[in-house]
Amino acid sequence: MSTEPPPPGSGQPPEDDPFRKPPPSQSGGGSPYDGPANPYDSAPPPPGGTPPPPYGGGGGGGPYGDDPYGSDPLAGMPPLADSGKRVLARIIDIILVSIVVGLLSWAFGIAEYQTNPDKIEYGKQFGQSVLAAVLYIGYDTFMTARTGQTLGKRLLKLRVANLNDGATPSVQTNLVRAAVLWLPAVFCCACIWTAICGGWSFFDKPYKQGLHDKAAKTVVVSTG
Repeated sequence: MSTEPPPPGSGQPPEDDPFRKPPPSQSGGGSPYDGPANPYDSAPPPPGGTPPPPYGGGGGGGPYGDDPYGSDPLAGMPPLADSGKRVLARIIDIILVSIVVGLLSWAFGIAEYQTNPDKIEYGKQFGQSVLAAVLYIGYDTFMTARTGQTLGKRLLKLRVANLNDGATPSVQTNLVRAAVLWLPAVFCCACIWTAICGGWSFFDKPYKQGLHDKAAKTVVVSTG
């Protein structure tokens, strides 16, 4: 099995994605997710019945469709990332991209930092917002489609994964995820939307998803 990250592309993640969860029937497949057996798989049933799935539901799979692991898509995956680390990784990414946005805005003559409404040039402000949206969305989409990691996530040892199979999300999935996070933030609500969207993971159960994760059906897991 290749250890190289899958190239960005369209459609479903490739079958040789090293992060894709192996079928439950396989053993010793060399997946990065190999580890101790899921305690729910080996727990004996209570007298007179079968134990309920850990997160509810019947035999039809989790909230995102049929899953060979039953109603728990997290089975066979690394632990979910700590929400505090996710916030720190996002702050690192915002700082890095903001520097590029500022430099390009200055180079293109569209830098606009006025707070006095009588002096704001709205054409420049809109141009700077468009540039910021393109750079933030492009950065998130390109980086995450390659390895599941932005630079901030790589430093904090985190990775974005499909909830249903643990694979690196496709370009389309990452584009949806990035657009839900950045378009409202850039054109409307700035830090308020970013805090709500990302901060949702502090309260979400059981998958610790931000609103952008829910839209793209992804989770963030720990790699270290």
